[in-house]
Amino acid sequence: MNIKNFENEGRKFVANMGNFHVLEYMQDASVSPANATTEYFMSKMGVHRRQLAIELDGNNSAIIQAGAMQWMAGNVQATSGVKGVGDLLGKMVKGAVTKESAVKPEYVGNGWLVLEPTYKYIILVDVASWGPGITIEDGMFYACSGTVKNSVVSRKNLSSAALGGEGLFNLSLSGNGIAALESNVPYAELIEVELNNDTLKIDGNLAVCWSSNLDFTVERSTKTLLGSAVSGEGLVNVYRGTGKVLMSPVAPTNSLYASTNTLAAKAAAITSNTFGK
Repeated sequence: MNIKNFENEGRKFVANMGNFHVLEYMQDASVSPANATTEYFMSKMGVHRRQLAIELDGNNSAIIQAGAMQWMAGNVQATSGVKGVGDLLGKMVKGAVTKESAVKPEYVGNGWLVLEPTYKYIILVDVASWGPGITIEDGMFYACSGTVKNSVVSRKNLSSAALGGEGLFNLSLSGNGIAALESNVPYAELIEVELNNDTLKIDGNLAVCWSSNLDFTVERSTKTLLGSAVSGEGLVNVYRGTGKVLMSPVAPTNSLYASTNTLAAKAAAITSNTFGK
C-alpha cells in the first residue's frame, strides 16, 4: 500500500519512536470564514492539531483508548482485548478507579492505524527505560504497544490522598514497548527529576508520570499542623526512593481547551475593533 500526502507543507511527523509517529498540523487549512481568525491566533500560539499514526507489520499490535481510532488502512482488525468474563470484570474495576476506559481495543494486522486528532501534546515513552514500570496521571493514556502490560497501583497513604483531593489509584505500564501519553504541556517544558534514594515533594498534581517503584504518598508539608498553617502550605505529593519523575512546571489543567474559547473571544474583539470602526 502506498499512502500519498501523509505529510505536506501543512503537516509533518514531529516525533517518531519505533512504529509510533506523531503527526502535527503546523497550519490548518481546513477553516471557514467564521473561524479563520480564531484558527490564525491559535496557530500563532502553537495550538495545533496532532494525530498518532501507528504502523503495524503483522508482528506487533497496538492498544488504544476506546473511541480514539479515526481510520485504518491495510489488513488491520480490532479486537476487544478481553480474554474472558474474569478479565472483563478486572478491566472494569481498573477503569473505574483510574478514570480510564474499561476496555481498550487492541489492533492487529498489517497496515496503518491513525487516531483521532487532539489539541493536546502527544508524548512518546519507551516503557522499558523506566525499569519496573511507569505510573501515569489519570486520563493521560492514549495508546501503547500490545507488549506493554497495564496494572493499577495505589498510594500507600490512602487517607491523606483522600484529604488532598487526589485519586487513590493510578494506571501503571510495564514491560517492553512504547506508550503514547496525552499531555497539556509539551515534552520540552517537562522537568525530569532523577531520585537516588531521595525524596521529592510537589505541591499539587504537577507530576505527569513517575517510576512505579517509587513510594507515592500525600503528606503534610511540615511535621505539625501548626507548621503547615504558618508556612501557608497544606498537603503535598511525596515521591521517595530511586527512580524518575517527569514534572510539569505549570498546573496541568484542562485550560488548554478553555484557552480555545479565550482565543476566540480575543479574536472576535480584535476583529470588531479593527473592522468595526
